[in-house]
Amino acid sequence: MNSYRPFFGFTREPFSTDLSLKDIMKTPELVAVCSRFDYAVSLGGVGVITGEIGSGKSTAVRFAQGRLHPSEFICLHIIATSGAILELYRQIAAAIGIERVTTSKAFMTSMIRTQIINLVSSKKIKPVIIIDEASLLRLEVFAELHTLLQFEQDAKPYLPLILVGQASIIDKLSFRTSAAMASRVITRCHLEGLNLQDMQLYLDHHTQIAGIKTNLFDQAAVVAIHQGSGGLLRKANHLARGALIAAAKASSQIVTADHVRLASTEIL
Repeated sequence: MNSYRPFFGFTREPFSTDLSLKDIMKTPELVAVCSRFDYAVSLGGVGVITGEIGSGKSTAVRFAQGRLHPSEFICLHIIATSGAILELYRQIAAAIGIERVTTSKAFMTSMIRTQIINLVSSKKIKPVIIIDEASLLRLEVFAELHTLLQFEQDAKPYLPLILVGQASIIDKLSFRTSAAMASRVITRCHLEGLNLQDMQLYLDHHTQIAGIKTNLFDQAAVVAIHQGSGGLLRKANHLARGALIAAAKASSQIVTADHVRLASTEIL
């Protein structure tokens, strides 16, 4: 299947998710995420980034955190699970360099808070917790997590928190048991799929950074990719790459809607 790369003359794999920060397309959605991310970090509050699966949430947050200077910030990136809050505390502790393991929630909280205070006060480093797939978190985790963010009777916003996941995060925060956590949310953003115009720009951007400066997708192919993906980036990547493979097999230098339809039979 990789024969399509020499056929079109790509210098690298097109539509790859393994992009450097400078190669990530600055879509309006990405700019919106960066704005909310910066706001939450600057005020030490909680930000919520939601979107459908494959809408580009993780990439947008990676771009946003990549703009933070490493001499001033440390990002603690956690992949959420459906486990109890003690499991989440252990993940945070490991990310921040705490090796000691305990079954006491109170002790784990104390160790994490002490380390956070040490980073902020002694080392002048501002920690940021990013919890990806946060929609997996249990309701009881949302009910307790706010206690980790309290410093000096809430006078010091030392620990900004970014929750990233599907829209069910908002549903979980709407429960009465989550009210204390919800009250700390100061900004939120929901990523929608790209519109047709931005999809055209997105396809052109990815072919260009892969070494091709001319348009490979005709207008009907762009429409087919947009409709088939619902504007979601991950599925658009799969459809575009599959359509390139189909076009190369047909010895066509232009990708058509028929090639996109062939690609659609290969993915879910």
